[in-house]
Amino acid sequence: MPLLIKNAHVVNAADQYMADVFCAGEQVTRIETAGGIDVKSCPAGTEVIDATGKYVFPGFIDPHVHIYLPFMGTYAKDTWETASRAAIVGGTTTLIEMICPGKADEPMAAFETWLGKAQGVSACDFTFHMGVTRWDDAAEKQFRQIVERGIRSFKVFLAYKRALGVDDRELYHTLKLARELGVVVTAHCENETLVAERQAELIAAGKTGPEFHEPSRPVRVEAEGVHHLMTFAELTGAEVYVVHTSCDEAVREAVCAIERGVNAHLEVVLPHLVLDRSCMHKPGFEGAKYVMSPPLRDKAQLPKMWGHLRSRVVSTVATDHAPFDFETQKVMGKPPGSDFTKIPNGIPSVEDRVNLLYTRGVCEGRIDLHTFVDAASTRAARIFGLRGKGTIAVGADADIVVYDPAYRGTISAKTHQMATDYSAFEGWEIKGRPSVVAVRGQIMARDGRFVGKMGFGRLVARGAVAR
Repeated sequence: MPLLIKNAHVVNAADQYMADVFCAGEQVTRIETAGGIDVKSCPAGTEVIDATGKYVFPGFIDPHVHIYLPFMGTYAKDTWETASRAAIVGGTTTLIEMICPGKADEPMAAFETWLGKAQGVSACDFTFHMGVTRWDDAAEKQFRQIVERGIRSFKVFLAYKRALGVDDRELYHTLKLARELGVVVTAHCENETLVAERQAELIAAGKTGPEFHEPSRPVRVEAEGVHHLMTFAELTGAEVYVVHTSCDEAVREAVCAIERGVNAHLEVVLPHLVLDRSCMHKPGFEGAKYVMSPPLRDKAQLPKMWGHLRSRVVSTVATDHAPFDFETQKVMGKPPGSDFTKIPNGIPSVEDRVNLLYTRGVCEGRIDLHTFVDAASTRAARIFGLRGKGTIAVGADADIVVYDPAYRGTISAKTHQMATDYSAFEGWEIKGRPSVVAVRGQIMARDGRFVGKMGFGRLVARGAVAR
């Protein structure tokens, strides 16, 4: 069904204007000055939306989520049904999921497993970063085949020793292959040995509660991980993307490398902009709700990370959505036998990213509308080669969010679409929310309600990464 958005205040990463926007055949086909498209001239059955008083943004892209995730002795709670529905209600129309095979798993089999979980189920469009957890001749051959299937990014962990982490030989060969194939390597930057040793020391000293998660992997450990990655990227010429950068020290290591000519991008995730480590000191075992890696930092880091985002040194805002229930999963590290290293890492936030970024960022003057769109949509599309995504323009996919800045509401686990039993932002006010969300011209959500069709989402065609 064709779609016409009248009186649209269109906001892209670099421009804004008033217009009428017409969509047909899953794309934006006409943009005229506001009032320039007569409803009577449109094909029969055209859906008309009056966007007066609202913003019209390109569909938002979350470039870092976990949905199917076997991890730390359990499985992430969301499915592609619940996560994609939550994403769309929150204004996100494309997700990039991390494929995280175990070291003994065959890469191609893992790719097919992760793809099978999403295909025919997801309501939003999707693609993947292919996890590299081991390197040998057989794995390399499969990575080449996976890239030929259109997966133009890898993921490596410099953490989680004896689980997902890679050693330096594996990192080197992954980056060499990425340089050869022209794909980007996303990286979780810490130091697996330092983390493992510090964890063991803290547990031996009886420091077992959630509040000791952050001291086990402090800012210098993350900064060292970024420095390490940048050295390998410089020597191989690979393009790299640092996921969930949480602190100024890590950003500065990357900036130094970028100034030397390293082709690198930085991501911050929503929790590292709006939460701090005091959350892990909540009474009882409540702090477990906020255990993620890298951990939440001292509150003094928050304005620094907002500043890096505002200056666009940080390219993207993602979530690292990793949904685990509090009552049945986070409690794996609860007394008796308390051990913070057994708390599944992750904060569910795929539904809240756009609204909280707008509320805490735009409304409070930390970033402007163009940076908001760039960080939450456009830059991810460019870095990861998501053709047709991240902008409102003739020929682009009709992924559109009509956003109501006048809305006022409250976040609660009782009303969210995610499958988890808690919200890290329980009771928080939001100022603004999506009024209408369309994926390739198909309306999928209205005023906080999912109205679309499950399975509408498809694997996104990806071109060469940005250079």
